[in-house]
Amino acid sequence: MATPDEQQSTAPEQSADASVAPEAPAWASPEEKLAAAENEIAALKEQLKDQQLRNLAEMENLRKRNAQEIGNARDFAAKDFAFSLLAVKDTLEMVLKDQQSTTEERAKVKEVKAEKAKFDPNVHQAMTQIESTTDAPGTVLQVFQKGYTIADRVLRPAMVAVATAPAPKDDGAAPAAQA
Repeated sequence: MATPDEQQSTAPEQSADASVAPEAPAWASPEEKLAAAENEIAALKEQLKDQQLRNLAEMENLRKRNAQEIGNARDFAAKDFAFSLLAVKDTLEMVLKDQQSTTEERAKVKEVKAEKAKFDPNVHQAMTQIESTTDAPGTVLQVFQKGYTIADRVLRPAMVAVATAPAPKDDGAAPAAQA
């Protein structure tokens, strides 16, 4: 039979945490064992409470960090787009100051000439047709939205109204001969 010292050395290692009370020795009275168990339970409850508070604090910190990151993402989401618009704004301001300059850009962006031009489906998008006796059919009569090309490719077609020949008027007479 093993001695009490040998039994203790073969028992599983206890937690290195000093706040957990060791078990009462085997020779202790039931009251002492109960008191030792209650002390151990109290120490474990304190550990759990401490761990719960740490977890709650970590969750709150994580929530705050995520809210800050979302706010930053929302604030700076359009940063690149806004930055690219600054060059356009600067150019427009310079053009307005200098009335002698042209509006052609370095990027080779050109406006599509549409008013009174012959309808071209490559650069125009017909939105409606307007009957006209003064203009030839297929002539652009009205521009709803300007079109643009970039390096001779359509960036955005011009949205236009196109002239069409007037519809023949029906005078109510019956067709001459139907057989």
